[in-house]
Amino acid sequence: MVGTAINARELMEQAVQVMRRSVAEPRADGKSNPLVGAALWEPDGNVETAYRDEFRDGDHAEYTLLERKKQTAKLDNAVLFVTLEPCAPGARQYPKLSCAERIVLARIKEVWVGIEDPDPTVDRRGIRYLQENGVAVNMFDLDLQREIRDANKPFLEQAIARAEAQEEGEPVEAPSLSSLERAIPSVDFRDFSSEALERYRQTANIDHPTESAVFLRRLLHLGLLEESAGGRTGPTGFGLLLFGREPRPALPQAGLLATIQLEDGREEVRDFDGPQVFAPEQALQWLRDRLPNPIDRSDARRVEVNKRLWEMVREAVVNALIHRDYSIKGAKCQLIATKDTINVMSPGEPVEPITLEQMRSLNAPMLSRNPVLHYVFSRMELAEERGLGLKSLRDGAESAGLPLPRYKWVPPYLSLTIYRNAAALAAELSGPAELERLTGDRKTVWEIASARDEITTRELIERTGYDERKIQRILADLRDDGLLQRTGNGRATRYEVCQSGGHSRPQSD
Repeated sequence: MVGTAINARELMEQAVQVMRRSVAEPRADGKSNPLVGAALWEPDGNVETAYRDEFRDGDHAEYTLLERKKQTAKLDNAVLFVTLEPCAPGARQYPKLSCAERIVLARIKEVWVGIEDPDPTVDRRGIRYLQENGVAVNMFDLDLQREIRDANKPFLEQAIARAEAQEEGEPVEAPSLSSLERAIPSVDFRDFSSEALERYRQTANIDHPTESAVFLRRLLHLGLLEESAGGRTGPTGFGLLLFGREPRPALPQAGLLATIQLEDGREEVRDFDGPQVFAPEQALQWLRDRLPNPIDRSDARRVEVNKRLWEMVREAVVNALIHRDYSIKGAKCQLIATKDTINVMSPGEPVEPITLEQMRSLNAPMLSRNPVLHYVFSRMELAEERGLGLKSLRDGAESAGLPLPRYKWVPPYLSLTIYRNAAALAAELSGPAELERLTGDRKTVWEIASARDEITTRELIERTGYDERKIQRILADLRDDGLLQRTGNGRATRYEVCQSGGHSRPQSD
């Protein structure tokens, strides 16, 4: 962070507040414009704001701020907060500069972005352009991101449709997010699965047949096909991943490797290496057919726990396929199931600027590594429209009474462990021998406490039915054992787990 007096949260909130003053410029075509607010912090403590259409219809908030209000200012150490991703090179009609280019030319070195602009001509490319030009990028807090999305719902719903219109003017080369955006010379449209394309057409409510010119133009605009200078149209890497009958001969990093580790030491394995839009449901069905249901005291509860568990696994597999780093060619997404856990492993660290700590909190800001994949999965009702689905993982675990899933970095994998029962995490955190030593009430409290990031005395009383005196005695024992630590005082007192460990073994390719 530049400077010492800056309060990032207050400036995020200020940008959101001024965003709501944006003017809805009149448009004959009925298209919605985004509400965008910007706040610029300068080292002397001065804060200048701007919003879309503040002075003139069509002017972006960044343009108003940098070209109309601060044109002569020296902004080398200034920090910009803007509620919508700055448009990328190539997103505006030539010769207009994009907002990302204006920010770089203004020599601003740190930018906080509210949400991605989902238009495929911009999505992540404005952020990438800033990063490639030495600008540090951070994302707004998750609760403010949701507020921005709610305020911009009409714009967000229309963004993809606008991208499908033909652009006028001279094209400008936009930053590439991945080599998979380019066509693969060795494959053609016949390598797509007709079944996968038809599933996409039906779930996305597309009227035109999959071999029609209109449908093919849609795939071109989405970046799933690419037309070369010679007039040849062929699948891009992303297109082949999603819809290819056999992506792996051309893309060895494609696919999902699944393993069930049986209690007798044997393993069952299965590779899901066809169209990746089918992989999550295929893998889920394979697991359902082979794994016993979670055990609970009542049939109704067992059904609910099982339902939530599979929803979490499905979300985790989809996230792994969408957000993995496909430039790591020697690793594939992995699904490893044991009697107590289901581990989903995705090659690559969290996409910058998302951190591992934010992922572990299950409250990370929303940002897609591969927006094209995310869009298609969401249109097929396999993923949340935007974001990482972390809230779904948290809500699913809490509603089923299961431990919160846990992320860790196991190079080169971002590994997510989903626990099938409370005892599994308790054993992992304390060690099997320590868990064996805990009995009765102490074991009950430890399993409940270890399943959450933190817990209070009141929550333990509600969960166990024990009185406060008994809970306090058990908590003191668990602290003496080095399993829990106390933080805060008075009503703010919390109990947190002291230690962690263990991870699943990846399957070899």
